[in-house]
Amino acid sequence: MKNIFTAFLALILGFAFSGCSPKATAPVVTTPDPKTEVTTPPATSNPCRTFDDLPGVDRETAESAFVLYKDQLKLNNYKAAFPIWRQAYHLAPGSNGRVKSHFDDGVLLYSKLIEETADSSKKKLLVDTIRMIQAKREECFGADAYYIGQKAFDYYYNLSGLVPEAEIYETFKKSIDLGNGKMEYFIINPFTKILHDRVLAEEVSKEEGSKYALMVDKAIKDGLATCTGAQCETWKIINEYAPDLLEALEGVDGFYDCEYYAGKYYALFKASPDSCDVVNLAYRRMLRGKCALTDARLAEIEKVKNSKCYVAPVATGTISLAYDEYGKGNYQTAIRLFEKYINEEAPDKEKKAKYLMVISSIYYADVKNFPKSRQYALDAAKMKPGWGEPYLLIGKLYASSGPLCGPGRGWDSQIVTWPAIDKWEYAKSIDPASAKEANSLIARYKQYMPNKEDIFFRNLSVGQSFYVSCWIKENTKIRTSD
Repeated sequence: MKNIFTAFLALILGFAFSGCSPKATAPVVTTPDPKTEVTTPPATSNPCRTFDDLPGVDRETAESAFVLYKDQLKLNNYKAAFPIWRQAYHLAPGSNGRVKSHFDDGVLLYSKLIEETADSSKKKLLVDTIRMIQAKREECFGADAYYIGQKAFDYYYNLSGLVPEAEIYETFKKSIDLGNGKMEYFIINPFTKILHDRVLAEEVSKEEGSKYALMVDKAIKDGLATCTGAQCETWKIINEYAPDLLEALEGVDGFYDCEYYAGKYYALFKASPDSCDVVNLAYRRMLRGKCALTDARLAEIEKVKNSKCYVAPVATGTISLAYDEYGKGNYQTAIRLFEKYINEEAPDKEKKAKYLMVISSIYYADVKNFPKSRQYALDAAKMKPGWGEPYLLIGKLYASSGPLCGPGRGWDSQIVTWPAIDKWEYAKSIDPASAKEANSLIARYKQYMPNKEDIFFRNLSVGQSFYVSCWIKENTKIRTSD
């Protein structure tokens, strides 16, 4: 999607930083006529020359070009700004010796050229030019955590598919490491997404993934605790997105340790000690974190669980053993036992369908593997035709995919409601028993659909067929919340 860099800043972060794209749709950018540009810098040995390094006429020309191209950028007129920027940049890359915007603006302008270029070989050349500008900036001004984070941000949003994902990830990591774990607010959401995806793809080790996931968690907590004024809204938005992805990594066996689970779920238990749902969840999660049975926090939860909540009898059969393992947070073991029952012991299709849905629910709520959850739900639906429950769950999977398919807010995160509602509509059409829950879910999520203005802005129309990509990969129809 064009201008996603702009959209992210406007919808997700709320305030800008140096070198960001303007907030309007860019006009068509064409390669400027070389005759209108100064391509030969003045004779000087200083590769980072500033206005002060130039002789009188050249200095006046460079300073004037600097002011003029900045004025054009303020108007979002990138086509007009480009040749003037090149003139200023070639004469004095270091501008006044303090402002780094010659380099940052160059990256912006070449990114706009990439947006308007279809030829893949030309895109590669433009990316190479951006890399050269970035290298020059680092040569002249160094590379601190902020700048490296900004570079990673640009790669992720402006040069996606043109810069290898592994490089983008490493650039984010470098920013974090340079900051001794302190993260610039604007890198948290994209870094968390790329970390989440690479951990699940087993392209990052559990040890490394856990280290940086805990850094993200701390950064968010610190940001929320210390923010003031308008910044707090930004941290609130970040908190609506990144923690969902961090929580999804709980589905990876051995990813988080006891202290992570205790810090999160013991606190949840203390807040709601009379809720058996919370008590059982906290108990299960702390066991999943391999907390010792002698841990005082786990012992406290277990005491409440045994006194106030149902305690299952000693497991004997396959299903009982499966639920026992599930209660200990051993999700993959539980799934294998449920599958054993389905494949070897279930007396009929009704039972098979029931426990296929149990597995689907585990993948949804605990392991956070949505594609697998959908597959088991579809298998259950095939096993028991006319049953609405599998489609209710698939709709919930889609509706919960905002952080997976977009930044948590905005277009990419909103459109997942369309296929979700499709599934709920279908559930009640085949199973009247599902109608009450389906209608409740539809009423709840309609408000999160894009509005008429969003549709108009993208030159779309209500009722039009629309393909939702991400992991969903389904055709739906466009609807609005208003």
